[in-house]
Amino acid sequence: MKTKTKKLELSVVIPVLNEEQNVKELAYEIDKALKNFSHEIIFVDDGSKDDTRNSVLALNNLKQVRLIVHKKCYGQSIAMRSGILKSNCNLIATLDGDGQNDPSDLPAMIKAYFKSNSKLTLVAGIRYKRKDTLSKKIASIFARYIRRILFSDTHPDSGCGIRVFSKELYSSLPFFNHMHRFFTILALRYNADVIGVNVNHRERVRGKSKYSNLGRAMVGIIDVLGVLWVLKRTPKDISFFEETK
Repeated sequence: MKTKTKKLELSVVIPVLNEEQNVKELAYEIDKALKNFSHEIIFVDDGSKDDTRNSVLALNNLKQVRLIVHKKCYGQSIAMRSGILKSNCNLIATLDGDGQNDPSDLPAMIKAYFKSNSKLTLVAGIRYKRKDTLSKKIASIFARYIRRILFSDTHPDSGCGIRVFSKELYSSLPFFNHMHRFFTILALRYNADVIGVNVNHRERVRGKSKYSNLGRAMVGIIDVLGVLWVLKRTPKDISFFEETK
């Protein structure tokens, strides 16, 4: 059973790449949504070529904002890992840096996290009204079908970037680039309770998407093979106990 506290400590980790137009508004939205919680906001600049870095540094009114900078682009999963490793809290929330995830969904997700009686819990967003192009929606349907066939993954939106989980859960999972796309699958395999929560999804109004459907597909084939190997090499249930004198 998780221990409930009156004042919650939370680290919000946001990987960003060329998002100078989004970081300011996103930071203030997060701060407003978490006004009842003690929190820090960690932007991880994954080798941006625009003014993202200075846009984050200019957030002087938000003392809880931190910035981690990659010298080059390593990818979203590695950026997320850098932020989590540098975070000060055990409870972690992640959002995409494009502004399409709605920070106002975080309190409900945190509430769902603390309602779980499991030692390890992942609360994963479900975008019930997606504001994406038709091609992206079709690609997501196809990816969901593949996950269901190969991994028995019944979570309806494994690609949603807004999540709440513990650092303990994250550190128990095998790390590889693009692992964020398989977070729910890995969490289930490592005996975590995966809870889906309906969340808002907004249109991208500033900046450009960093991914194409073809690019996702090409990388995804390699990733799927890798995850199949990892799961095959991982026991489903690992039982152990400590002997006392």
